[in-house]
Amino acid sequence: MSRIGKRPIPIPAKVTVSIDGQHVSVKGPKGELARTLPAEAIVEQEGDEIIVRRIDDSRVARQLHGLCRTLVSNMVEGVSQGFQKRLEIQGVGYRAQVQGRTLTMSLGYSHPVQFNPPDGIQFAVEGNTNVIVSGIDKEVVGNMAARIRAARPPEPYKGKGVRYAGEMVRRKAGKAGKK
Repeated sequence: MSRIGKRPIPIPAKVTVSIDGQHVSVKGPKGELARTLPAEAIVEQEGDEIIVRRIDDSRVARQLHGLCRTLVSNMVEGVSQGFQKRLEIQGVGYRAQVQGRTLTMSLGYSHPVQFNPPDGIQFAVEGNTNVIVSGIDKEVVGNMAARIRAARPPEPYKGKGVRYAGEMVRRKAGKAGKK
């Protein structure tokens, strides 16, 4: 039995869940999310908890059991609290700013790099070098943060670039000096 899959998902106050076969919709104070789960998962609401079960002990059903429970749990957490990812920019002259909804970053290229957020995603910048990506869908927030980081990943010699907050970048020694 999946250790993650068998844990019930508590439903907080002000969150409503509607289950129609494999289609799960979650509505809360921050917004609404919906997802269709694979046929190997059975989702049931018992009181103020959601239980995810699998149809049998086949290999595919066992693989998807914990995944489906985590997907539903992330939907419930997203509409009630939301998710955010923090990024740090390091490097001389590297900076970020929000213009309207668009995130504009100067990352040492000949042109500024711009990111337009998908629906449900907001950008915030603190002190020109800290970018916060927030939204209700954990998957979309993570993908947007990864795309921003990919614009200039941290390099191993000086550590310049865009990194996640708290990310440790392995540093390399430079060239050895002449003797």
